[in-house]
Amino acid sequence: MGKGGLKEVFVFVTGITPQIVTETICGLALRKPPVYPDEIYIITTAIGKQHIRDTLIRKGILGELVAEYGMPPITLNEGSFIVAKDHNKAEIEDIQDEGHNELMGDLITTFIKEKTGEEGTRLHCSIAGGRKTMSFYMGVALQIFGRPWDRLYHVLVSSEFESNPAFFYKPKKNRVIEGRALDGTVKKLNTRDALIHLAELPFIRLRDKLAFEGKGFRELVLEGQKRIDSAIVQPNIAVNLSRRSARLGRDEVRMTPAQLMLYTIFLRQKTDLCKNPDRPLCLECTDCFVTPRDLRRDEVLNIMAQDYMKIYRSDRLRTEELIARWRQAQFFHNLIRQNISKINKAIREQAKDRTHIPSCIVTSIMQYGGTRYGVGIEKDKIRIE
Repeated sequence: MGKGGLKEVFVFVTGITPQIVTETICGLALRKPPVYPDEIYIITTAIGKQHIRDTLIRKGILGELVAEYGMPPITLNEGSFIVAKDHNKAEIEDIQDEGHNELMGDLITTFIKEKTGEEGTRLHCSIAGGRKTMSFYMGVALQIFGRPWDRLYHVLVSSEFESNPAFFYKPKKNRVIEGRALDGTVKKLNTRDALIHLAELPFIRLRDKLAFEGKGFRELVLEGQKRIDSAIVQPNIAVNLSRRSARLGRDEVRMTPAQLMLYTIFLRQKTDLCKNPDRPLCLECTDCFVTPRDLRRDEVLNIMAQDYMKIYRSDRLRTEELIARWRQAQFFHNLIRQNISKINKAIREQAKDRTHIPSCIVTSIMQYGGTRYGVGIEKDKIRIE
């Protein structure tokens, strides 16, 4: 157990350089106070797994490191290896295409999410090995799920010893091994000259700042970006029907009663009439966008009528006249488009913060069945009174 009774969990991404594992363990063992692993997990490919088995386990190099530094026993077994598998459940040999990259990204983020969900643990994650994309995925996964006490490292080894097949850690007693000079000639190296530096990498922790619901790597990144954009760029929209206004952040936007009624029904498509209520974020979803024909349905017009009555404080006659006029309009599509244009003009002219405009105006998308209209704001940003 480490400081504060935490279980120290070492996590590596690596390919065919098993030295990364022993060099990182050695680097943490040389810290003051030293940090020893209670659990080790190695995220790799089938080839990487075989290399680690052949060198660290079968040749006994990991055992030698443990004995020389007087560490608690370290065991690598089948459960220590986290290997990406293809859709046929076969371990992938190497990361060779975009599909393999996506599998590895999902594997790493899922594993880090799982491990950071365990109480009483501290992760020590090394990104020195494997494909560069593996290191990238590990860093992002820790940024999304990492806790304040989790750590991220990159191990740096002096150039003559880096990736040398005979060098796995710095032994306490000097050893002479073979290396190659820049001109390709073989020369003798003394391990006492080797430098191992474990660089601790700072990273932005988003775990307690944003709530992540996504599962795959791409979905998590998209979700995180949307939440950041929402927090920074998207304002809160507060519609006050009795005051006949919509407040976008700090800016109050005045509309005519009919425009406010129409704008509110677009917002209600996201709040009250959402087709995916279990989704915490709208993200790129446009299922709530509607056609003018949708707005002419009796159930929608009835909701609009109720809002219009609030605007005019229960003036039923005025409301009935408006709804009848809309219901009977010969060119209803044109009526809706004209009002949308006026709504957007009011927002553009009255919203002082220009960054709010794209997410607050009524936009359109072309889909089968005609043009659909909606507002891009996240549903949790909307309040209707």
